[in-house]
Amino acid sequence: MKAMLSQPMNGKSEQEIIDTRNRAIKVLEEAGYEVVNTLFTDEWYSSEAMKDRGVVQIPLCFLAKSLENMSLCHTVYFCKGWEQTRGCKIEHDAAVAYGLNIIYEA
Repeated sequence: MKAMLSQPMNGKSEQEIIDTRNRAIKVLEEAGYEVVNTLFTDEWYSSEAMKDRGVVQIPLCFLAKSLENMSLCHTVYFCKGWEQTRGCKIEHDAAVAYGLNIIYEA
């Protein structure tokens, strides 16, 4: 079974993002899930590459890729604070609408 993370990142330091991500991955792996990567750090998602491709709404581009990755999953793990983040709320709506299992960070 596969799972992905829905994690607020805006206003978080790189270390906060990594720490939250590592805790969530540990929980999911201990529950037997294979975690699908939703931290898009390859060159294709660099600011310059997106600009070259004509991407105007960068957050929307990341959300689109995240929703694509959600299609590979059975479960979505929502990290604390997801309710205050546009992208996470959209991911939540999609997970509910399509019947994915939902886990909330304790």
